[in-house]
Amino acid sequence: MNPKVDAFMEREKRWQKEMRLLRGILLGCQLSEELKWGVPCYTLGGKNVVLIHGFKEYCALLFHKGVLLQDAESILVRQTGQVQSARQVRFTNAEEIRELEPVLKAYLQEAIEVEKKGLKVALKKTEAYAVPEELREKFIGHPELRAAFEALTPGRQRGYLLHFAAAKQSKTRVARIEKYTERILEGKGLQDE
Repeated sequence: MNPKVDAFMEREKRWQKEMRLLRGILLGCQLSEELKWGVPCYTLGGKNVVLIHGFKEYCALLFHKGVLLQDAESILVRQTGQVQSARQVRFTNAEEIRELEPVLKAYLQEAIEVEKKGLKVALKKTEAYAVPEELREKFIGHPELRAAFEALTPGRQRGYLLHFAAAKQSKTRVARIEKYTERILEGKGLQDE
């Protein structure tokens, strides 16, 4: 058991009982316990397998390569349309966890096997994401912006493309592009400080 995770569990208010149950299951699976991204994360040979995290409406087990699991019980949830690899099992009370414990253990063993085999998720390439028309137009008038955008890491490019494209109206896309132009020119991603 990791003392940092102990401290996390002590601080957790909303989902403490549920997270303790999940932790107990995970500790029985021969995974290493760490605190990553501020939440309990369970690894195999340094590779992330699953983590526990809580939200307002539910707590969840997140399988990092969940898309590769068979999901025979149809319990895995894709958080958003943009998530390519990870899948969650969501819980709203401790009883759900107790009822699903044998299923969770089977899913965990499958996730461990996926990691042992070194299976990889085929992620969508940045080039496969559509560049909004408004951004293409901005690139025409500002070649330095295009160069700066293309110099960003693929993940940062995807972040911007998804954020810009998520706006329903053209004027909102234009406003978002204007808002983040300076950050792009500085080589910063959407979430960078």
